Amino acid sequence: MKNTGFVNVGTSSDTAEFAVESIRRWWYEMGQQAYSNAKSIYINADAGGSNGVRLRLWKVKLQELADELGLTIKVSHFPPGASKWNKIEHRLFSFISKNWRGKPLISLAVIENFISATKTKTGLKVKCVVDTNEYQKGIEVTDEELAKVRLYLDDFHGEWNYSILPSTSS
Repeated sequence: MKNTGFVNVGTSSDTAEFAVESIRRWWYEMGQQAYSNAKSIYINADAGGSNGVRLRLWKVKLQELADELGLTIKVSHFPPGASKWNKIEHRLFSFISKNWRGKPLISLAVIENFISATKTKTGLKVKCVVDTNEYQKGIEVTDEELAKVRLYLDDFHGEWNYSILPSTSS
């Protein structure tokens, strides 16, 4: 375990496009160096929200990222109501919350500094970046756009577990 965290603080809407941009930023900021021989990226995601299991835009944007990186993107969604099992909630966000507890979050710089200063006794270090891009809500994805996604459903609960292959892979 690397014992590192990455937080992309957005100033716009929490959309599928923002969620995928957060993964992209993590890859270029930390992942690419730490996992230089990777052939895939594995993502645990909640069942709802900006990376929801039924969001078409989430899958289309993941396809774009897979194509850009030349990596397969494997996704496992927590079943509905089970996000409490998400290790990031316990291993990262809880320590960020403790770090800024009782302190006024008066600016983006203050938020970024509190997140970046988060550490634990076991050596957790957190990198924080601020994303000032504007993300539009309500982007519709057509059936044709969705059909271009190289989506492969796993045998076990394929609606929650799937892979998206880069368009250039065989």
